[in-house]
Amino acid sequence: MLLVWILAESPGCSSLTTKELQQNLKLAKQNERPVRLLFEIPSSRIVDQLLNKYVAYQIVVMRSGSFDSCCVSIERRYSDFRRLHHKLLEEFDEELEDVLLPPKLLTGNFSPENILERRLALQDYLAKLFATRCVRHSAHFSEFFTEHEQKQAHVLLRAGQFKAALEQLQTVLEIQEKLLPWQKSTLTVPALSAIAVCYRDLDEPEQAFSAAQRALPPVRRYGLKPYRAPLLELLVDLGYQLGRPVAQLQDELTAVRNGERGEVCFRSLKEVVIHKFI
Repeated sequence: MLLVWILAESPGCSSLTTKELQQNLKLAKQNERPVRLLFEIPSSRIVDQLLNKYVAYQIVVMRSGSFDSCCVSIERRYSDFRRLHHKLLEEFDEELEDVLLPPKLLTGNFSPENILERRLALQDYLAKLFATRCVRHSAHFSEFFTEHEQKQAHVLLRAGQFKAALEQLQTVLEIQEKLLPWQKSTLTVPALSAIAVCYRDLDEPEQAFSAAQRALPPVRRYGLKPYRAPLLELLVDLGYQLGRPVAQLQDELTAVRNGERGEVCFRSLKEVVIHKFI
């Protein structure tokens, strides 16, 4: 198919030799780079709290193979890497035989030389994990990059600090969207639902409607019952407010509610979101 495209699109292609066509095909294949994730740990900082001193490593996540204008970063400490490694070993012990976590240091944890060495070693460790198929498809892998921020966001949301919660949730969503090709299609549903709730409480109905609208298709497709009726209810309410057509959404909500009678208690989307990490 690619060769046909080259023939159709190249001016004067009828005069190309077989060798030239092969070169064009090779060039086109080189331009079709597979999308993968890259992890960089460009910096670190020493966090010195009361009775708790540790090194926080900045992890930058980006996509290769296509233009990625949005590099997103998080911070993790060595104990987070160690916790991830133990979880992965429980599930993929044989597959990770050659993937070693940099060892724990007994002394010199905060010397610049050791921090630099560990920073590079942890960066290499993440690259090896991603290169292992079963790991990059694992929920443990995606949770490593998002669970901390998602829990923080829900604490802020429950406290009514919706703007601060949104900042955390946007980071979560950006990382999840980068991970999505290797994860379940429902990965972004909790974050999008929480974002919709925050925008709703900040009285920004357009953004709330947009986030809920993005969350609904995977909820429908994969039968996520706890989210479907609450999302539909929010979309109907916001749709009326924004003057959008909501008849189909209202019919779907009625059908879902009728089917749920006696099975589950009715919750608003905000209640579903708040209970997610309790």
